[in-house]
Amino acid sequence: MHRIPLRRAVLSIVGKPEQADDVMQDAYVKLIGAATAMVIKQPLGYCFQVVRNMALDHCRRSSLEAGLFAQEEEGHHVPAALGAPEQKAISRQNLAIVDQALGTLPERTRKVFEMYHVSGLTQRDIAQNLGVSIGLVNGMIRDATNALMGCRHLLATE
Repeated sequence: MHRIPLRRAVLSIVGKPEQADDVMQDAYVKLIGAATAMVIKQPLGYCFQVVRNMALDHCRRSSLEAGLFAQEEEGHHVPAALGAPEQKAISRQNLAIVDQALGTLPERTRKVFEMYHVSGLTQRDIAQNLGVSIGLVNGMIRDATNALMGCRHLLATE
């Protein structure tokens, strides 16, 4: 008898008919339980109040869930945490090419290059560690860089 005005009240709050029907059904279940538990002096007013409160709760819960949970489609474009298998293969291949190019250099030149680029030591620190001049260290780094530039065309772009 009063279903249409109650549903209209819910629909004005939640905005979608299917959500309004869900709220109406939940309110019906709640009202049936309340009818047996207590005496209600103004049943229509009580029904409107229950429906309104449940609609507002539904909206609050929906907005909270929208902030907590992502849409399923959003997860389809997230890159893998460890990288794609193709990217790993390309990185390994590039590393092998670099290792091969550095392998053609004298051991000391390779060590200087690694100390400078991998360990992050300054040319002055490298010169002191090896007991050579800074100019020699600079030359060895240049030789290693030139060796890598020679194989640059083999490296796949990442």
